[in-house]
Amino acid sequence: MSYALDANLLLYASDASSAFHERAADFLRRCAEGPELFYLPWPVVMAYLRIATHPAIFERPLSPEVASGNIESLLARPHVRPVGELDEFWPVYRQATDTLVTRGNLVPDAHLVALLLQHGVRTLWTHDRDFRRFEGIRALDPFTDPHGA
Repeated sequence: MSYALDANLLLYASDASSAFHERAADFLRRCAEGPELFYLPWPVVMAYLRIATHPAIFERPLSPEVASGNIESLLARPHVRPVGELDEFWPVYRQATDTLVTRGNLVPDAHLVALLLQHGVRTLWTHDRDFRRFEGIRALDPFTDPHGA
């Protein structure tokens, strides 16, 4: 089985002030240990870097060096694969959003879903319930799903 993580789980794991910090950090540790293929989409990486280092969002923002180091430590794992858009991404995006009104905050979610679908990844661990609106992706919450806790 392969899976991907949404940025919110990386952020909770990095934010000691979050009520989800301990559980997210434990979940991320287990993901990092493997052995299942763990896909780390570039939009997730960029969202993590943007938010984790932003002083208006994080109570104690990470330095760019620490945030980048966190990503590099994940990418160094043999079972972690970064993924981005391939040729013909747009038709996959259009199909993923065909049954939804996609605007505002749902646009980056649709982007991530289409990217995962294009790579054949069907499981996304996230605490964001909006991902459940998309067909073709199984959105699991590590804080409520028994396999994630």
